[in-house]
Amino acid sequence: MAEKTYKDNALEIAQLLEDGKAQDVTVIDVASLNSWTDYFVIATVTSSVQKQGFAKQIKDYVKENDMQIHLTHTKTQGGEDWNLVDIGPVVVHLMSKDARDFYELEKLWHAGTFLKGENA
Repeated sequence: MAEKTYKDNALEIAQLLEDGKAQDVTVIDVASLNSWTDYFVIATVTSSVQKQGFAKQIKDYVKENDMQIHLTHTKTQGGEDWNLVDIGPVVVHLMSKDARDFYELEKLWHAGTFLKGENA
């Protein structure tokens, strides 16, 4: 069996999020646009409980796939709006609808290759 690529990892994490009912899951290949990551996985979460559940699932996925979380970071006060999980080649953004609408990461990284989501 061929070894998984980081693209495979990003798409599998996106599927995990979709299976858990995250909304508007998007995967963007940003490797040509920066030096610090290859893929963004962006998802809208509807509650802090859902976000915490996804964070745990991502942690389990990382462990099962011999990857490593470099950083988990919350972007706003209380950490309710945006949770960033940095796995190195894949960065996962779990965002509230308000944060997603405000930051518009898809527009900011529009030059990337959309593998999943409305621009794919």
